[in-house]
Amino acid sequence: MEAGTHPVVVVGAGAAGLTAALAARDAGAPVVVLERDAVPAGNTALTLGMLPGAGTRFQRAAGIEDDAELFLADILAKAKGRTDADLARAITRASGPAVEWLADRHGVAFELLDDILYPGHSRHRYHVPPDRTGTAFMADLLAAASRAGVQLITNAVVEAPETDAAGRVTGVVWRDEAGRRHHTACRALVLASGGYGADPEAVARYIPEMAGAVHGGHHGSRGDALVWGERLGAALVDPGSYQGHCVADGPNLPVTWALIIRGGFQVGSDGRRFSNEMSGYSEQAHAVAAQPGGVAWTIYDRRCEEPALTFRDYHRVLESGVVMTGDTVDDLARACGLPAGALAETLAGVQAATGGRAPDRFGRVFSGTPPLQPPFRAVRVRAALFHTQGGLAIDTRARVLDRAGRPLPGLFAAGGAARGLSGPAAWGYLGGNGLLTAVVPGRFAGTAAAAC
Repeated sequence: MEAGTHPVVVVGAGAAGLTAALAARDAGAPVVVLERDAVPAGNTALTLGMLPGAGTRFQRAAGIEDDAELFLADILAKAKGRTDADLARAITRASGPAVEWLADRHGVAFELLDDILYPGHSRHRYHVPPDRTGTAFMADLLAAASRAGVQLITNAVVEAPETDAAGRVTGVVWRDEAGRRHHTACRALVLASGGYGADPEAVARYIPEMAGAVHGGHHGSRGDALVWGERLGAALVDPGSYQGHCVADGPNLPVTWALIIRGGFQVGSDGRRFSNEMSGYSEQAHAVAAQPGGVAWTIYDRRCEEPALTFRDYHRVLESGVVMTGDTVDDLARACGLPAGALAETLAGVQAATGGRAPDRFGRVFSGTPPLQPPFRAVRVRAALFHTQGGLAIDTRARVLDRAGRPLPGLFAAGGAARGLSGPAAWGYLGGNGLLTAVVPGRFAGTAAAAC
């Protein structure tokens, strides 16, 4: 077995791992990052790169007043208060500085997304790459890591962490592409290898309602860090929490919620709505999964589509040929195989709610949203599990905690490996919580690990 030594070892080269590595390097510590894949991507590359941060210079330039307390209130409201308020407060306070740190010190390109206000957010606070893709965010992070002198080893499959008799992490054992085993000693280990969304058995155990859903996340999210952490005595928090979404049936590509925000709605195979779509896209995935056949149709128009056209993923949906159009409701119903009468009745109800002539039966507020206009558009969607939000318990320094709430010496976690801020279930997910809890705790972890 080949051996080596590094002060800080990070497992996983997604947003959490690379941010941790950058923070450790800023604190003066040499860092090695072990990445399972040949090309680092993780769940980060599958996102739209939308990182929320409060009180940033980007917001001030756009005339948007925001602060950590407003952001904290939004997170706690969405999670119905069922999350760690101290951790949420620490993360929201550090969110704006983290965005500016990545942009100004490490050259990560951001612009403020201020044309769509996502459900649950009281301010425009998404910071996105100019092309609005997670792959661009990853490319910037990888370039920053290279400039900072981070050692990145790909095709490295970690077998397990090692500890001494006192329980302090002392290193990891991993295999390279040729199958050779290596031992890398360290003073601190950061687990940033993702959640368990790609493990069907774990999904069935913790979130059975999504056991049959499409997995829209990274194939490497197999729950390794959770297994390792529990073996070392770590506590597991909110394992049933996750971020759901809707994907186009067939190509399984994400369908941006901008279509719904601008006034679109969803119907089941009977042509009728079944929920308040603006409760949140994560819990709506659960509602879609419960429909007959596990499918629904998103109905919208050209005006709803305008912001969607700024996202590359939506162009891929269009190119796949799954978007149906109709000059009339009957035309659209025929194209989609939906009952024309029921669809017409549903659209009339939405138009009445939009115009303020009648309350929405599901409690959705349509005020300020113009009625849909022909030609109408529709895409059939399925529920998807994008990433899990439960994980190893951490404190405000991203130290992994044991079942008594005590830090495990030398062990840190961030991103999908650690607990998030979404509470116990999908309904607590506030848009952007995934990247938020990757980047900010990742920075916490790297800084603290460098001091070990």
